[in-house]
Order: sequence, then C-alpha cells, then structure tokens
Amino acid sequence: MESRHSIHHVLLLVLCGLSAVCQCSATGVEANQTAVLFVNASEALARKIPDTLFGIFFEEINHAGAGGLWAELVSNRGFEAGGPNVPSNIDPWSIIGDESSVMVSTDRSSCFDRNKIAVRVQVLCDHTGANICPDGGVGIYNPGYWGMNIEQGKSYKLVLYVRSQEPINVSVALTGSNGSQKLATANIVAADVSSWTKMEIMLEATGTDPNSRLELRSSKKGVIWFDQVSLMPTDTYKGHGFRKDLFGMLKDLKPAFIRFPGGCFVEGDWLRNAFRWKETIGQWEERPGHFGDVWDYWTDDGLGHFEFLQLAEDLDALPVWVFNNGVSHHDQVDTSSILPFVQEILDGLEFARGDPTSTWGSIRAKMGHPEPFDLRYVAIGNEDCGKTKYRGNYLKFYSAIKDKYPDIKIISNCDGSSRALDHPADLYDFHIYSSASSVFSNARHFDSAPRSGPKAFVSEYAVTGNDAGKGSLLAALAEAGFLIGIEKNSEAIEMASYAPLFVNDNDRRWNPDAIVFTSSQMYGTPSYWMQHFFKESNGATLLNSSLQANPSNSLIASAITWRNSVDNNDYLRIKVVNFGTTTVTLKLSISGLGQNLLETSFGAIKTTLTSTNVMDENSFREPNKVSPVKAMLEKVSDSMDVVLAPRSLNSFDLLRKSKSSTVDTASVLKSSY
Repeated sequence: MESRHSIHHVLLLVLCGLSAVCQCSATGVEANQTAVLFVNASEALARKIPDTLFGIFFEEINHAGAGGLWAELVSNRGFEAGGPNVPSNIDPWSIIGDESSVMVSTDRSSCFDRNKIAVRVQVLCDHTGANICPDGGVGIYNPGYWGMNIEQGKSYKLVLYVRSQEPINVSVALTGSNGSQKLATANIVAADVSSWTKMEIMLEATGTDPNSRLELRSSKKGVIWFDQVSLMPTDTYKGHGFRKDLFGMLKDLKPAFIRFPGGCFVEGDWLRNAFRWKETIGQWEERPGHFGDVWDYWTDDGLGHFEFLQLAEDLDALPVWVFNNGVSHHDQVDTSSILPFVQEILDGLEFARGDPTSTWGSIRAKMGHPEPFDLRYVAIGNEDCGKTKYRGNYLKFYSAIKDKYPDIKIISNCDGSSRALDHPADLYDFHIYSSASSVFSNARHFDSAPRSGPKAFVSEYAVTGNDAGKGSLLAALAEAGFLIGIEKNSEAIEMASYAPLFVNDNDRRWNPDAIVFTSSQMYGTPSYWMQHFFKESNGATLLNSSLQANPSNSLIASAITWRNSVDNNDYLRIKVVNFGTTTVTLKLSISGLGQNLLETSFGAIKTTLTSTNVMDENSFREPNKVSPVKAMLEKVSDSMDVVLAPRSLNSFDLLRKSKSSTVDTASVLKSSY
C-alpha cells in the first residue's frame, strides 16, 4: 500500500542525522522528535473508503434510551416494573400522604391484556368531615428518571387512563422536586369513569426545574385506579419522541449507520429477558415492557423496533439490526427447536421492509410509516461465537434470510480477521476493549486481514480500565490511532463504531461512554470529539501515504480527500496522532497533486484535540475542557512543517484548487467539527 521514493530515503537520512532527534520513544524523552509524512495525492494510487465505514452503536445500557434519548419523562409508566404479580413494587412512584389519609396498592385490573397491573389509590380522607385531607390532597407522584426536566414556556402532553366507581376530581401538577413549587397544573373532573377512560391533557410550564416531578392528587374520598401514565415534551425531534439535544449530538457525528439495540441487551442473562421485537411495536400503552437483566433495570420499550428504524432514518444512517438467535448468557435453544425464533426474525424483516399490504408491513404502515425502511444489514446474535448452539442456529437464520432477502448482508459473531470463517457470512464482528497502549497498537491488527471474502465490522471498540477513567484524553488518542489503522485498512473493513454511546450520569453501568447526560445537561467525552475527526471519511478517497520516523511507534497518520458540503470545495485532510510525550515537528511532503494544486492564498485549517494532562476529562462544569480547537495555518505548500503537541490528535485540512475555489474561512472553521 505504501510507496517508496529515493528522495524519501535522503530526507530520512538527513533527519536521523540531527543530534539525538531520532532517539525519541512513546514513553518520552526530553528532545523533540522529527518525522516526515509523504503523501501521494495521485488518483492512480488512491482508493475509495466505504460509504459505511464510521457509524454509531446504540445499546440500552446506562439508561441510554429509557430516561435518555427516548424523551418519555415518566419512569415505570404502566406500573409493570415490579412484575406481573400483586402486590407489586411501583418504584419510583411514591405516595403523597400518610396511612391515615391514603392507601396505595396494585391489582390486575388493567384494560390492557399484555400489562395487567394497575395502581389503586384509595383516598381515606375527604374535603369535609372528621378526616380532612391535607392541603392539595393525597395521591402519588413520579420523579421520572432522576428528575423531570421541565422548562418554562414549553408544553408537555400528559396521557393517562383512569377508572373509578364514583365521580372524580383529580389535580394534576408538575412541581419542583419537593412538591412545593407549581410549574404547571390542571384538573381532571369527570362524572362517569366507571370504565377505563383515556385522558389527554396539555400542560404549559410557567417555571423551570430540571428535578421536577408529576403529581396526581385528590381530596375526595373514594378509590381511583390509574394506568399507563405518560408525559412527553411536545418538542421532540420531528415529533418522533427523541430528545432533541441528545439527538443533535448524534446527528453531528454524521453516522453512516446505527447498530441497535445491543449488545448484551439483545441476549439477556436469560432468554426470558431478551429483547423481543414483537413486544415493542404497536401502541405504546399495549407494550408490556421487560426487565433488562444484563444491565439490571426495567424498560417500558417505548423505544422499540419501529423507533430504532425511525431513528436510523432520521439520522440518515443505515439501520443495522442485531437480533437474538436463541442464545443468552445462561441458556440456549437447541438448533432442532430454533425455527420459531427464525420465523420471528423473518417477521421482523417483513415489518421493516415489507409491502404496506403485507401482514407485518401493514402494522408498520398503521404506525405511520407506509414506506419500507432501508434495512440492509442484520447481525445474528452478539458475542455468541463461543456458545455451543451458535453455529447450528446461525446457519438456520442465514439460510432462511438469504432465501427470502438475498440482498441483506449478514454479520457473524465470529472473528474472521486472523483465520477464515467456517460458515458463510457477508461480514464478521470484531470487538476490542483494552488498555490505551493495546488499542493503539491494534491499529495494525487488520494489516494482514483478508482482502477478499467477509469484511470486518468493528462494532464495539473503546479503551477501558484505568487508562479510560470516565472518558480521558488518553483513551481518545489511542482510539484515534486505532481508527486511522481502520481507515488505512478499509478495503478489509466495512464498518466501525464506538461503544457505549450514552450514559445517564445517575446510572453508570459502564465506563467510559461517548456522551454523558442528565435530565437537562449533556457533554461529549474526548472519545466523542475524537470521532468528529473521522466523520468526513465515509465515502472519501484514501491517499497513499508513508510515515517515516525513528522510532515510529508513537505516531500514526493517514490522508484523505473529501468534499465539504458547506462550501462545495475539495480538501486534502491529513490526520496524525502523536501518542508520545514529546513535541514532534512533522514535515509534510505532498506529491501527485497534478492540476489540483493546493490553494495557498487561503491558508489551511489545523484542528487539535489535546490537553495539559493526558488523563483530563470533560464534565458538566467543564464540558469542553478536552475538545477540538481550530487554528489557521498561514503558510501552505506541498512541503511544509507542522508541529504536533505531545499526546495529541491533529488534522490539517488543505484546500485544493479548482476553477471556482472560494472559501468562507469562518464557515469552514465552524463546519467540520
């Protein structure tokens, strides 16, 4: 892949004769290091990077969806999280009042067949008589997922189902965390709710509190049942239910694909708790929800199969559906009994891709999406290659899917980077979680991977452990080096995605993560910002490049050409990771430009990700402590020196000349990261 020219060797000899420059190492010395990067921009030596190379992976972990990207504010809205038996735990719902004024219990009286639990509120006090209710009444409240973010001037749609044998007068309120400040109020007054009745109320917030709660109160003696209580902000992305700020952070990455819904979430510790797509479609009130036993929390599956497909479409990304293949962490279905599981997946594919008149396609159409979704990739299981039933089950799924959908690309859980697979596949899965030095050194892992046959899908990569903390610069730099290796080996790799994507700061099941959030705040870790350096690589052109340094184990670089959609100009982007502890003077030597020379009059853009301490992290207090910083390079030529700070990720965007090259410097500085 790399070219060699005699002038390169001359320059290298000159550089290596400079004092002790070439004695630097990744562990660091006092002297600065000097290196040369030769880039050949000739199209004859270049090759196209897959349009799909860099994307994202969403797993329901760390309350990423329930209480995160999915904007539902009520936690345990159907009172089902305690299980199907009664009495049941209704956590995090709590009681307003004491034992003398109210009694709250659960029973199986719901009108929804797949989630029978409802909450029964018996008001013992009254507005007159000996046992007068306290001011405001008694009842129940829900704090959401560690507080509901209620903002002044915004609207929230409350939907609930109610039943009582008597007329009711229920006060609804969005209040501050202690219940004293009223942010929005309404009353439900009804003479006849003897049968389950759906109520819809629009609440307009007059104040702001990120730790708000929803209250349902009454001062009238009697018994009231509530079920399926939902509170959604009205300003979700396109009304599709996604929290706008978190969605925006995903959109800014320009992902080519989104893998979902897991991860271990797909498998379950036990099959009874695996994600089953049919339980997550249709009206939200009728979804039973399930306990995600791997990450140990309940989800009502408001973010279900349909919503994941919609999310991919909204992101302009290809959906990659990971489904259960009859294997969990602790139990497996024998291949002789796997056909019902296979049929379930064929039905799921029909739901996504079928004609709106088909059995499952018609259900999708009723949900508001008559056109098929663009589902081209499926993964049979997650991390199941070593399980005894995997290969037998895999072959059953593979044959059935290829028979009905021959164009769908199928992903095996087995690693084919070092040896050939013993079963058919279009792609093979590769996961890496390790120390910073290990991830950085794995940049060369795919140098000898097969160039024919199944391509690699690096669906989960991240630095973990002490090097990572809660999201360190060191982790991001190692991952950037790894991605440069993926970019340079992209004829053997079709896709790559970081994991995990989200973490609610109140429920850290895994560290680190790309995006950290609470009910009202968010920030990207250095690993999130690192991915911005690669978002222009999808479909770009990889140039032939050769890095010469002694030693070279602390530097890695690549070069691409890409078109900026803001100014419609072509740029040559050079990315370099300096993983060492010393400053590096890098000489860029660019040849093969032909008639499309570099534009020297507008300068170039240098973007750097670094910090004063390699273990620095971002936080809610300092959300951009470690984030890309841009600067203009005034002197641009095909032979120029640039300085790489210790422990840094750098990119250089050089404008290529054309007949119509014009550039708005401010727009370009703003657009790429």
